[in-house]
Amino acid sequence: MRLTLLSSFPLLPILLLIGCSASQHEKKADKQVYQILKKAEKHVFGKSKDFTINTKYSNKKPSEIQASQLLEESQSSGELKLNIDKALSYAAKNSRQYQSQKEALYIVALNLTGVRNNFSPNFSSTGGGQITDNSNGDVIGSVDATQRLSQNLLAGGSYSLTLANDLLRFFSGDPRRSAASVISLNILQPLLRGSGSKIAAENLTQSTRNLIYAVRDYQQFQNDFANEITIQYLRLLQQKESVANQYQNYLSRKENTEYLKARAVDRASPQEVSDSEQGELQAKNTWINAKSAFQTSLDNFKITIGAPSAITLILDDRELKKLVDTGLHQPNLNAKQAFQIALTNRLPLFNSVDQFDDAKRDVVIAADQLKTTANIIASASLASNGNSFDSFDLDNLNTQVGLELNLPINRVTERNNYRRALINFQVSIRSLSLTYDNLNNLIIRHIRELEQFKQSYNIQLNAVKLAENRVEANRLRLQAGTVIFRRLSESQDALIQAQNAVTNALINYQDARLDFYNDIGTIDTTKPHYWLNPNPTR
Repeated sequence: MRLTLLSSFPLLPILLLIGCSASQHEKKADKQVYQILKKAEKHVFGKSKDFTINTKYSNKKPSEIQASQLLEESQSSGELKLNIDKALSYAAKNSRQYQSQKEALYIVALNLTGVRNNFSPNFSSTGGGQITDNSNGDVIGSVDATQRLSQNLLAGGSYSLTLANDLLRFFSGDPRRSAASVISLNILQPLLRGSGSKIAAENLTQSTRNLIYAVRDYQQFQNDFANEITIQYLRLLQQKESVANQYQNYLSRKENTEYLKARAVDRASPQEVSDSEQGELQAKNTWINAKSAFQTSLDNFKITIGAPSAITLILDDRELKKLVDTGLHQPNLNAKQAFQIALTNRLPLFNSVDQFDDAKRDVVIAADQLKTTANIIASASLASNGNSFDSFDLDNLNTQVGLELNLPINRVTERNNYRRALINFQVSIRSLSLTYDNLNNLIIRHIRELEQFKQSYNIQLNAVKLAENRVEANRLRLQAGTVIFRRLSESQDALIQAQNAVTNALINYQDARLDFYNDIGTIDTTKPHYWLNPNPTR
């Protein structure tokens, strides 16, 4: 018995698709998503920039990445020297949070490709080959294949065009062939419920708008993240400076103790020596605690920027000096002017306004579902009795046209959805109104805080000068025997507090200033040393 496997030309597309690898699908998805994102960014910002979610692991198979490798990388040592600009660049490449935000944006665009595909011509092909037995002429099977072209239309309708083949071969002496093919077309077009592009394409409309929201959110995240890294870096330098201040205070206390012990034989009382020794121990303990807190903050910062936990991170002390030398730059805007600027620049506000419009559309969509379902349904089919297209006979064309009706007799679910949409719209009214009020209050608070931190900084500058003079004067008076030791100790404590407070006030002001420009939507965090710019706007 000789077995023959039959084949048919329509099966060729299936065989070709089988050879498409997973990596090719990945590349096609990336290409489509990146093109969509580039167009979306250009639409929102007037320009686009390179975007990728690839990491150093992207070109590896999941099976090639082991937990031991991740552990080894996290324990890698060495030195990493970063100023603020380098820290921002490093974090953009290595921060886990930053990578997650990029992937979230990618997913929104990826979802849009799926929705768009529903409104594009879609080709599908199915089929199968079966076996015949030539020895006795019995037919074990046949070959059949179906190709279908279908598409959802923006007007609400849909169509499908199908070509079906059924081919049989018989072997009993001389070979014979019989074939049958059918071409069919089916069309559906809503007349009432679900008709019109505003209704039918709502899913596409909302998915497109969701992408715009995500692009804005991603840009806002970048600005927030840059400010967060900048202020964290400056806070680290502040802590480092505080450690140095506490250490100098400890050395001063130690010097005081040695001085009083030397004078204990004639003028210094045992109580003063004891108080000085206690103050020395407290100063040493404060210095040790400050050093430990700084190291903890440094470790947390390494996690924020995505640096290995075992690496030695070296900060640039000059960054804080630059801030001190630059001084305070106060925005030349009042609250009313800043609010008007925010109305035309703040990205989260744009999303809130657009989501208010979404709620309006939801009411229209829900109202459409209350309508009568009235669909025109048309179909046409043409069959052949041969294996070639010229065997089709138009006289055998079979057509049908009908009207599908579903009267709105029971619309409880649709009614409830409509009422829910109306309530949600009322919620959106209050939400947008609250957004405006909160933004206005936020801007007023920023301006108030800027003035507060400015005054605090100037006060603390004067406090440092007074404290330095007081320490020096009390040290001289102690040596002259005209002041008790406790006065010197109090003045030294006041100096440390003033030194720490002046840096804290400076960074508080810088933090509030960057937040102000960020919240009105004009900050440009891509410029080098943007945080030192008197007017860090786009």
